[in-house]
Amino acid sequence: MRSTSFEAMWKDLAALGRDPRTGGYRRYAWTPALRACESWFTDEAGRRGLTLEADGNGNAVAWWRPGPLRLEGGVITGSHLDSVPDGGAYDGPLGVVSALAAVDVLCERGVRPSRPLGIAVFIEEEGARFGLSCLGSRLMTGALAADQANLLRDADGTQLPEAVAAMGLEPRFGPSLDLLCDPVAFVELHIEQGRALADVDAPVGLATGIWPHGRWRFTFTGEANHAGTTRMADRRDPMLTYAMTALAANKRARLAETGTGEGSGARATFGRVEVAPNGVNAIAGTVTAWLDARAADETALQSLVDDIMRQAHDRAARDGTTLAVVAESVTPAVAFDERLRARLVRRLGDLPMLPTQAGHDAGILATAGVPAAMLFVRNPTGVSHSPTEYADPADCLAGVHALADALEELLT
Repeated sequence: MRSTSFEAMWKDLAALGRDPRTGGYRRYAWTPALRACESWFTDEAGRRGLTLEADGNGNAVAWWRPGPLRLEGGVITGSHLDSVPDGGAYDGPLGVVSALAAVDVLCERGVRPSRPLGIAVFIEEEGARFGLSCLGSRLMTGALAADQANLLRDADGTQLPEAVAAMGLEPRFGPSLDLLCDPVAFVELHIEQGRALADVDAPVGLATGIWPHGRWRFTFTGEANHAGTTRMADRRDPMLTYAMTALAANKRARLAETGTGEGSGARATFGRVEVAPNGVNAIAGTVTAWLDARAADETALQSLVDDIMRQAHDRAARDGTTLAVVAESVTPAVAFDERLRARLVRRLGDLPMLPTQAGHDAGILATAGVPAAMLFVRNPTGVSHSPTEYADPADCLAGVHALADALEELLT
């Protein structure tokens, strides 16, 4: 494959949905920015003679078929095009561009697949608009019911069906795994969201599994009041309870990561906060904060969240505030298919093996029974979900060829 194939696609896609003020991307589901990315994908699929199919959930698959019939036993690759707020260029799109480039490689090799190859683009993987990660793949596999999806709202109060309709589309939520033609394998290429491959000086690695993880909504309630006239001793300030909870979460996860506490590694982050009335000269009445928690196993994750909630409740009692916690989503641990991974190792060689702490559509499909694997491309700094996210072009091309080798192995 000439590198210009990958580079030209990357350049075209990189211009879409980028905020010139921050350099980051705001490609949210069912918005014009993401629709522009989806149109780009449609055009690239058309240039290769691929047949585009879609479900009513917002997911799409471009098919390379060995004949005119809709054969079963699909080999699927691909990823997502949506982003977190001010996200980087590589998280998701690298897997889509690499999949298209891998088809170019296979065509140049003269490969004639014996089964259909699909390049999938899943909707709302990041959950940046409607708060639920991997929304498209959850709907596809039935992990999320249609009636639950209908209730989802974005930060502006727009319900999910309204957002879909606003794009001129018909919302038809529900299981749609048949879109993947009875898949025999799903191989997702992704930028590594850490620096394990950089530490071992390897451009490409294979994932062993995904840590269990989830999102919990903490609502701290106190008493709104005047910041100047209310004596410190008379305050019921939920901001104090939240602040202590954020510090406690950080400490608890650090202890787990260094081995001084329970568990063998953990992450805890309060990354989103809403304050009411949110005035400079006002004591808050309510603070709502979202905890993202992850751990190496489900017991460690539950212990981590339980400890954070216990400390938060204890502090609330001292502050004269109250706390309510809702688990918005909890995803169990995922172990990727060992036989599929062994087959890829035989073809690709002895690649580094690593778990990932980030959730992916591959994990949702694996939980639904689809044999799944993931390839990671080296991230030299480990930075992700940031405009500074980066992968070296040579490593990206190494990823394309690794993906092409993996797909050739599965297609012939």
